[in-house]
Amino acid sequence: MLDFDSFHREMVRQTVLCVGDLMLDEFVYGEVSRVSPEAPAPVIAAKRSETNIGGAGNVARNITALGAKCIFVGLIGEDAAGAELKAALAREPQIESVLVTDSARPTTRKVRFVSEHYRTHMLRADWEMSHPATGNTEQKLIDTILPLIARADVVLLSDYAKGVLTARVIRNVIDAARKLNKAVIVDPKSANFAIYRGATLLTPNRKEFAEATRSRADSSENIAAAAQDVMQLADCEALLVTQSEHGMTLVPRKGEAVHVPAYPVRVRDVSGAGDTVVAVLAVARGAGAEWEDALRLASAAAAVAVAKKGTATVTPAELRRQILPHAFLAAEEKIVAHGKELEARLAEWRRQDLRVGFTNGCFDILHPGHVKVLTAARAACDRLIVGLNSDASVKRLKGESRPVQVERARAEVLAALEAVDLVVIFEEDTPLKLIEQIKPSVLVKGGDYTREQVVGHEIVEAHGGQVVLVEVLAGFSTTSLVDRARGDKKSGGKA
Repeated sequence: MLDFDSFHREMVRQTVLCVGDLMLDEFVYGEVSRVSPEAPAPVIAAKRSETNIGGAGNVARNITALGAKCIFVGLIGEDAAGAELKAALAREPQIESVLVTDSARPTTRKVRFVSEHYRTHMLRADWEMSHPATGNTEQKLIDTILPLIARADVVLLSDYAKGVLTARVIRNVIDAARKLNKAVIVDPKSANFAIYRGATLLTPNRKEFAEATRSRADSSENIAAAAQDVMQLADCEALLVTQSEHGMTLVPRKGEAVHVPAYPVRVRDVSGAGDTVVAVLAVARGAGAEWEDALRLASAAAAVAVAKKGTATVTPAELRRQILPHAFLAAEEKIVAHGKELEARLAEWRRQDLRVGFTNGCFDILHPGHVKVLTAARAACDRLIVGLNSDASVKRLKGESRPVQVERARAEVLAALEAVDLVVIFEEDTPLKLIEQIKPSVLVKGGDYTREQVVGHEIVEAHGGQVVLVEVLAGFSTTSLVDRARGDKKSGGKA
């Protein structure tokens, strides 16, 4: 398994030169409840809109979201969309943008109309000029890009077929990068892979690969077979075919093909998922990851990205949580503060429509009775938050001799359990404020309580949640364990 923490330390040292088609992504969100009387078309009642740096610019954003640096070269027109993109890139501290302006063509802009109720794109409107850049603009791009290659660890070409990556620009960049021993990753658009000759890695999607190879590309075996000829043609080290929900297949020039299935996630928006994949691959390879490790990182990042709305980026923390089996997450990552840190985790889980559960207690000496309640609680939800009484709170509830273990020790023991996703320490005698903040879908307590005795049951039920009472395991209680241990000590026995 990849040592993610070591990888992350290398990741932030990387600089990626990203060249490609920049565009302004706009999303208009609203509800559809009627058909226009003027034409048989749905009417969207627009509620809000947002704009993002799109196309190759989203690749740049994903690179820096991972902690790496990005030098970005793109093309804009002399218009409002171009000015907005220039200003937006200037606000990105890790992106050094060098934009070439062509007054004869508009800045590429895409507006997507999205039904929030049905979570689907209804319509997309494009403002663009997709023919190749003119000779003068082409030369400006080449003159801008070539001096920057020496400063990069990896070169990434993001081709959206909007005119920036002409055959001449591609050839000049790849040849210059190879002379400096820089890896070149290409997200291709042309079906003629020969124009990318000399690149290290090509990353077509399934449709692009099938068109380029005239193959069915319907299985990993078929992809591996068809890839051999095209890799010879493109003189590349490896070829990666992305297949949406069917995962990804990497075919190296030497060695066996590797297939990684897609993570089972609820897809909210696939916009820009390919940008995330190539960004992770570039940073991972620059940081020294092997092909298979880089592929698994990219697959995990794609799963995070498609679970978000719009053209999304992925942080190292999100990537780490996705790629590592949950039981192996460091205990300290599961212990969070009451305020903004908790809200950030909740927001992430809500975006994924996960069912959040909650239980609480002192958990002074963890015993099988606790484990049974926690395991049953986790079975009733997708993510379980445990509220833990602070030392001061336990002392008020249990007396001056308690707790036996300090709150940090108790939190770490709880966080080490696979059933527990998050531990939050609270200072009050009851977790009422915490329950108000979380608004869990499921509130779990031991069966020695009645529903009416469970603190916060009114809040949970008012928001459509439920209270679950778990039968307690007879013969186990922290108080009896403490009393027994103290009795043994007084009698000289072993504690």
